[in-house]
Amino acid sequence: MPPVKRVAMLSLHTSPLDQPGGGDAGGMNVYVRSLALELARVGIDVEVFTRAASAGQPHSEELGPGVIVRHLRAGPARKLPKEVLPGLSESFADAIADVTDLLTDGHFDVIHSHYWVSGGVGLTVSKAMNLPLIHSMHTMARVKNLRMHQGGSQEPDIRVSGEQDIVAGASRLIANTSTEAAELESLYGASAEKVDIVAPGVDLDTFNPLNRSQSRATLGFAEDVFHVVFAGRIQRLKGPHLLVDAAEDLAARRPDIPLQISIIGSGSGSEALELQPMIDRAGLHETVHLYPPVEALQLARWFRAADVVAMPSFSESFGLVALEAQACGTPVLAANVGGLPQAISNGRTGILVNGHTPELWGAALETMHDGAGLRTALGRGAAVHALAFGWQRTALLTAQSYRTAVELYQPATVR
Repeated sequence: MPPVKRVAMLSLHTSPLDQPGGGDAGGMNVYVRSLALELARVGIDVEVFTRAASAGQPHSEELGPGVIVRHLRAGPARKLPKEVLPGLSESFADAIADVTDLLTDGHFDVIHSHYWVSGGVGLTVSKAMNLPLIHSMHTMARVKNLRMHQGGSQEPDIRVSGEQDIVAGASRLIANTSTEAAELESLYGASAEKVDIVAPGVDLDTFNPLNRSQSRATLGFAEDVFHVVFAGRIQRLKGPHLLVDAAEDLAARRPDIPLQISIIGSGSGSEALELQPMIDRAGLHETVHLYPPVEALQLARWFRAADVVAMPSFSESFGLVALEAQACGTPVLAANVGGLPQAISNGRTGILVNGHTPELWGAALETMHDGAGLRTALGRGAAVHALAFGWQRTALLTAQSYRTAVELYQPATVR
């Protein structure tokens, strides 16, 4: 296969420099950042193109050796909700063209876009530069619409049609799991031959089970407290409100359980939730506590201080939080949706919950509390399970997808 040395990575709606857990920043930020850095370590230079979100941002920043982040002027230089970004696609593509004009011919070997907004730009740029486009969906509109929860809103038609165009026009599609690959094929008509399954990774240097007791003591949680952690964007799709309702259910039935729930994150876009009023109405102000997003080293400390990490999501393409928590030796209690059944080994590293009612989740929390031996066994299995998901493996498989795209790509002929 031909070598791939340089990649243009598109991440329009969020930057790898943003703090995960706030606004529209989440697992995808971790993914783009970690993948780019690991690709550089295996010999592939990466330039990440994202949108300038403040007037004072430099035009480019070095993320690490071999990785440059370029902030392009597309629309107003401020944070914007992702719902308005499709209207900026043309100006974003023009901004990329302005940058690539300054570079020597043949600077890039492939283009790798993340999320549908970037994929639409990727189609335009790949045609202009005559390069293969590799695309990672991360989430898909038709999947989200099928699993729509009460109170949620349908994904817009412009996104559905945009994703359909990407599936048709991209050279390769990278899916996080076999479930996502099957959804690309069944819901979008993707050809199985051009879908590569590449699981995300985890930073095993940061997320590991060392010093669990010390982490718990540092954060102030007594050993007899049953500590549950949620980490993610505070929006309905992620289900933190369900955790509050489950805590109310459990407290009513089992007031003897010394439950403490820590919810780490901030609101996101039009579906942002105000959890504090819910907590106050339920009389849980001493049980459920809200914290702002934290950096990776601190997040790992929170995971190590937890008895259980909860993921009551309504949809997840994979669930990096589940992988990071398991790497810290903490079992995960997760909804049986999307890629979570592949991120978690049910009964060995965590427990999958079939449904989204407060009663189901209250009962699941009760089971985890009462089963101290079960938690210990799951935690040990979780730490071993996560060892198979280092970012180097993700980068090597992604590089293989790049090489396949280059090998099979047929440049457009000029007439």
